[in-house]
Amino acid sequence: MKTTFIVGTGRCGSTLLHEILAKHEDVSFFSNFEDDHQRLGYIGKWGGALYRNNHLALTRAGKKRFAPSEAYNLITRKVSPIYVQPYRDLTREDVTPWMKCKFYEFFSEKYALYGKPTLIHKYTGWSRLGFFSEIFPEAKFVHIVRDGRAVANSWLQMTWWGGYEGISNWLWGELSDEHKEEWRNSGYTFITLAGISWKILMESYEAGNALVDQGRYMTIRYEDFLDSPEEQMKKILEFSEIEWTDSFAKKFAQFNIRKSRLKAYEKDLNPSQVEELEKSIADMLARYDYL
Repeated sequence: MKTTFIVGTGRCGSTLLHEILAKHEDVSFFSNFEDDHQRLGYIGKWGGALYRNNHLALTRAGKKRFAPSEAYNLITRKVSPIYVQPYRDLTREDVTPWMKCKFYEFFSEKYALYGKPTLIHKYTGWSRLGFFSEIFPEAKFVHIVRDGRAVANSWLQMTWWGGYEGISNWLWGELSDEHKEEWRNSGYTFITLAGISWKILMESYEAGNALVDQGRYMTIRYEDFLDSPEEQMKKILEFSEIEWTDSFAKKFAQFNIRKSRLKAYEKDLNPSQVEELEKSIADMLARYDYL
């Protein structure tokens, strides 16, 4: 089973790349219809054809539509809730023989149902790299990285971020002593906490990357994709062993890829807040050439 996971922290641009890849005629994916309505066997075979038909109102952007999904509800129902909101990153040690069998059977069912060469699945949040590498030892991972200032700014606007309720009620577990001290020294600001959130998840990807065999992991900066969409998409396809076809090229050209929100944090936050955020995440920003 040929599987590529599109992964990232969330609010990193992974949804756009996932939706573009799902337009390829050799790709299968989980849909939001299956996730919401428990129709894995019913819609699965035809999901790709539906999504690739631009003439259907069901697939048009701007409203509730048929589209690729992270399938959290579906996987919770069919496999296990461990995938959805673990308070820490998932590791190889979390994979029991029962769970490995359940996950593999579930993904294999989808793979067989579509009859396509490659299954693409996106998830965000914790890296889960050790976890899924143990279950799918041949799977590949495309990590979408976005400027942490943009990600943290976006999280501050999301209801699900959880930081406003304090760290006892959020998704990212206990803070390390170092992060606790940093947050305390900031006066417990939410700006710094959002920066810490990004660092925690990025650190989980860096740790997980070390557990994935060479050649099965690649990093794409979202900003680089916006600068040269076709070039970066061809890199992802080549990495995933998917051919750039004339049919896909036509679908790709229909996407309106914009840079309008690339540095929205400069408008959404005031200069002192941007400075505070940069102070928190400067080292990580520098590692990915954002500073």
